[in-house]
Amino acid sequence: MPRPLLAVAVAALVLALAGAHGFRIEEASVDSIQLGFNNGSLTSVDLVRFYLDRISRLNRLLHAVIEVNPDALPQAARADAERCSGRHRRAIGALHGVPVLLKDNIATRDALNTTAGSFALLGSVVRRDAGVVRRLRRAGAVVLGKPARQTWTSGPTSAASPVAAGAPAAAGAGMAAVTLGTETDGSILCPASLNSVVGIKPTVGLTSRAGVIPITPRQDTVGPICHTVADAVHVLDAIVGYDARDATPTMEASKYIPHGGYMQFLKKGGLGGKRIGVPSGFFNFPNGTVQQMAYAQHLNTMRKQGAVVIENLDIENLSVLLDSQNNGQQIALPAEFKLSLNSYLSNLLYSPVRSLAEIIAFNNAHPVEENMKENGQTVFLVAENTTGIGASEREAISQLNKLSANGLKKLMREHELDAIVTPNNAVSSVLAIDGMPAITVPAGYGKLGVPFGLCFGGLRGYEPRLIEMAYAFEQVTMVRKTPTFLP
Repeated sequence: MPRPLLAVAVAALVLALAGAHGFRIEEASVDSIQLGFNNGSLTSVDLVRFYLDRISRLNRLLHAVIEVNPDALPQAARADAERCSGRHRRAIGALHGVPVLLKDNIATRDALNTTAGSFALLGSVVRRDAGVVRRLRRAGAVVLGKPARQTWTSGPTSAASPVAAGAPAAAGAGMAAVTLGTETDGSILCPASLNSVVGIKPTVGLTSRAGVIPITPRQDTVGPICHTVADAVHVLDAIVGYDARDATPTMEASKYIPHGGYMQFLKKGGLGGKRIGVPSGFFNFPNGTVQQMAYAQHLNTMRKQGAVVIENLDIENLSVLLDSQNNGQQIALPAEFKLSLNSYLSNLLYSPVRSLAEIIAFNNAHPVEENMKENGQTVFLVAENTTGIGASEREAISQLNKLSANGLKKLMREHELDAIVTPNNAVSSVLAIDGMPAITVPAGYGKLGVPFGLCFGGLRGYEPRLIEMAYAFEQVTMVRKTPTFLP
């Protein structure tokens, strides 16, 4: 279809849906999309065309999506045909026909690349879909494309760079109803908070990491980033579970998956009776600032909703837990990164590079493409100099485990907490060390309009109670606003 006709068709679709259902399609929830599918006012093909057009128009500004799937429209057409014919009716669930954006370190066995933002992996061919992608395809989701990830030359870091915020930025800008990200330390929680969307960082092992370009299996996890808690929980339900290619972690975490799934925990009264801790050292905003006043109001709202909010709690050795240079992370993580990355690369059907050493050489040979002047590759060089998990690495991991056991885990058990709350991703490093879950929900907007979030964190397997609290908080505050600066 020529571009002008596509634009006319998309505009007509938007007007028709807005008039019929009172919602903006770029903000449409998974449930409202399914309602449109079921009553015949919307098709998956319509929705994919809308998102592709929106990506085309906005990406010049946001640079959030690095590649769209040429097979997205055929996938959407197949979903529409299944729905119309009644085939696979029992299998048609909340994500059937819904377009999904996948972070570019999540492997897909299709026309899309899987590069983690690195030119070194452009054209590499994976053997199969990542575990979470296989589950999404079984649910009938349409793989729309891939948002950006931080460039590899910066090494394995948290998501402080705006370049790393592809999935949350795409979700926030209405380029897709559903996106999927990964986190080692902050890469879901941070950009989700700063893009006024919901991010769920699951317990490590709850979702498969097979086929995901790794940093460390001790901390890596895959989770949804969506407009609402309900949408994110729909995705979580679809992607959790055992995977033989990530056997030990997913088997261990399977015990946490509740019978009947996670949607049952979307309760408007979910804050009632919950014990919520507010650790010292995180809400350090000057009196009178937008953030200070908003967070104070939110804590008061939780109390009004029946939660017991306990402030001024001290996490033992918090400064050490947050100090990656001295808590053992800088000894353990480089060795874990080299081992897991080399394993991933060696399993590819084709790749221009087969090891971390070859990536380092590629970066040196392509300094402009890999933005070496700005990013360098010090972390890569440190990792390449490691020789596996030896005595020093085992000691470092043991130290990290002890710090976590005597820190947040001890605090939560002593005070019988259901969660702690902190701003944005401030507590991500504390949670990351022991693979603990968290959910961030929009909490407000600063003076310049920059969003900020509220993070509910808990112990392994606490997803049900975190969902209850995050959903109840979202429903009573309704903070998120549709972006108005976008064309």
